[in-house]
Amino acid sequence: MRGDDQMTGKREIFGTDGVRGLANRGAMTPEAILRLGMAVGRVFKNGAHRHRVVIGKDTRLSGYMIEPALTAGFAASGMDVFLLGPLPTPAMAMLTRSMRADLGVMISASHNPYHDNGVKFFGPDGFKLSDETELEIERLMREGPDKGLAEPGDLGRVKRIDDAGARYIEFAKSAFPRQCSVSDMRVVIDCANGAGYKVAPTVLWELGADVKSIGVEPNGFNINHEVGSTAPKRMQAAVKEYRADIGVALDGDADRVIICDEKGRLVDGDQILALIAAFWRSCGMLKGDGVVSTVMANMGLEQFLSGNGLKLHRTKVGDRYVVEEMRKTGANIGGEPSGHVILSDYATTGDGLVTALQVLAVVAAEGKPVSEVCRKFDPYPNILQNVRFRGGDPLSDESVVKAIEAGEARLGKTGRLVIRKSGTEPLIRVMGEGEKADLVKSVVSDICAVIEKAAQ
Repeated sequence: MRGDDQMTGKREIFGTDGVRGLANRGAMTPEAILRLGMAVGRVFKNGAHRHRVVIGKDTRLSGYMIEPALTAGFAASGMDVFLLGPLPTPAMAMLTRSMRADLGVMISASHNPYHDNGVKFFGPDGFKLSDETELEIERLMREGPDKGLAEPGDLGRVKRIDDAGARYIEFAKSAFPRQCSVSDMRVVIDCANGAGYKVAPTVLWELGADVKSIGVEPNGFNINHEVGSTAPKRMQAAVKEYRADIGVALDGDADRVIICDEKGRLVDGDQILALIAAFWRSCGMLKGDGVVSTVMANMGLEQFLSGNGLKLHRTKVGDRYVVEEMRKTGANIGGEPSGHVILSDYATTGDGLVTALQVLAVVAAEGKPVSEVCRKFDPYPNILQNVRFRGGDPLSDESVVKAIEAGEARLGKTGRLVIRKSGTEPLIRVMGEGEKADLVKSVVSDICAVIEKAAQ
């Protein structure tokens, strides 16, 4: 099976999740960001009212360069700009709606290192932009920076909002069931030195937990560095050190979460989806006929859901596709193995903190250790390897096509392959899954070797 999180349109700037790249290079230079802001402003101006855009960011040093460039672009197009400071991506989606903005912007490269950055956009409904809208933005950028400029008297105003974090804190707390309590729980929270470093520990503490915080000392360079959901070892060690009941690790923009139990064992996004789906169904909260995830979801999750009379709806990789399928099927739970979980009763995008609160609610309701509550199924052996390439399309190479076909034949009906280009990096991702770990490892290794040769 070949999946691809690149878009089918001829897009040059937008990837799977907004615009992303190396800071101060390519699409991430001040000039490029200025033009991007001006083009987006033109697309979202509709009517004679004062248009407003809210902008948040994570803790990367380059955010101080990108934020003013975007601000200038929006002001030049006639949009009023509200600067909200460091906040999680899901907070920006929520505040876009709450503040009746025409557009929401998050400056972040999510789980990437500090030297990358990116820009994510939300429409007035709090959802990420459609493919068609992104293509229109790129078209306007190609027209040049002198198009669509506001008249001198119509330039946008700029204002900084100081209470945005407090608004999100209250929103997040409201997502935790009132009948549940975490007052007897010790929680390790790892904020990845990122956007959630202030709000996440505050929410947990105000709900009554004994909170041990790590990854809450951002310096512009240490976001996601040996902390957070993509580097959970420090969280696992802290859980054992503090004898905590649970560990919670967010990524740099706090739209993902990975959990670990009291023994330090990880609970990934697939297990979280299974846990919340089963609990919500028992409470009558589950909507639709199942759960939405991507082609990367483990076959064990699919079997667990099937055994409970539920379907797993698979999409292309990318949370926007998960959200689209949720809206089609009526499901209110969706997500990815990475811990990017969308709970549409609360949010329009992934929210690591709100997801963690739902896990804590299940643990509190069942009154059992996390190790007993959070492992709903035995996952199939899964191997994921990345192959870096310089350009072109190695997946179209005849030798690669034959290697993939041979791998699929070797795995048969008890396994599967998902091979795709990354939408954020020049990588080919090769994932194999099946009942026999040794066979899966061999198949993935053989395919990667052929891709590496074709990519030279």
